[in-house]
Amino acid sequence: MGIVTAFEPVSRLQWSTPPLALGAAGVGGVALAAAAMLADDAPSRLLVGVAAVLLLALAALGLRQRPRLAIVPGEPPVLVVRGLLGATEYPPERILQARVVSFRRLGRKTPSLELDIEHNGQDRLLIFGRWDLGTHPQDVMDALIAHKLAVH
Repeated sequence: MGIVTAFEPVSRLQWSTPPLALGAAGVGGVALAAAAMLADDAPSRLLVGVAAVLLLALAALGLRQRPRLAIVPGEPPVLVVRGLLGATEYPPERILQARVVSFRRLGRKTPSLELDIEHNGQDRLLIFGRWDLGTHPQDVMDALIAHKLAVH
């Protein structure tokens, strides 16, 4: 293990939703479930209960998909995308295009990482936001370029 100097770039190779955010979603889901049990009327119990289930499902899905995106260095490097059903590996020749795009949403620009992938003979578009990656999508794009998984 070498000493890292200020001139050597240190890059992350895995990105996922921050554990603290998933924990907050889980705690919020439990709090909503408790509020649903304490509600006096049936419509309130139903609506708050549905919100609790959705928030708990969001937290469970985020935990299941960790790490959401990873780079496995080597010759050639491989991009690993984890989804609900497991991980899928994409070598550089199956990554058709990678780009960071920004959309205006609720009065502010929201960046997303878009990957055009060849998956089982078909083109597939994968979109990752800051929630999925835990960092700005441009940081991930820079790492993809550095590991020759994307073209600048």
